[in-house]
Amino acid sequence: MTLEEYQKTIVFPVGTGGPHPFFTGKVYLAQISTEQLTVANVTFEPGCRNNWHIHHATSGGGQMLICVGGRGFYQEWGRDAVEMTPGTVIHVPANVKHWHGAAPDSWFSHLNIDVPGEDTSGEPLEHISDEDYLKAVQKQ
Repeated sequence: MTLEEYQKTIVFPVGTGGPHPFFTGKVYLAQISTEQLTVANVTFEPGCRNNWHIHHATSGGGQMLICVGGRGFYQEWGRDAVEMTPGTVIHVPANVKHWHGAAPDSWFSHLNIDVPGEDTSGEPLEHISDEDYLKAVQKQ
């Protein structure tokens, strides 16, 4: 399925993008809201995923992911990956190392909501090898 065909299957715009230094594959971003909460639709091409990363905060903070299209995965460090399909909501606590991205055979979109907090910052970490990625998603 092409990006244009996939766009017709979801409500939110795919946005613009392409390769990104903290992602394997192409990722697209459409800002949905900057008022009250920052919300973006993030779309991953099949097999695309972000690096391990942490959303730091001294109080509050973290991230909420709401799958709005396709199929993807979320994984916290030391735990099994969790499959995400439309309607899946993931609450990412602050200071938890994790990654998220598309299944190898599916486009994937989620709304990304930054949870307000004190002293918030993001820390991109190491790349996920193809071997580790496939091992994580094939357990499902």
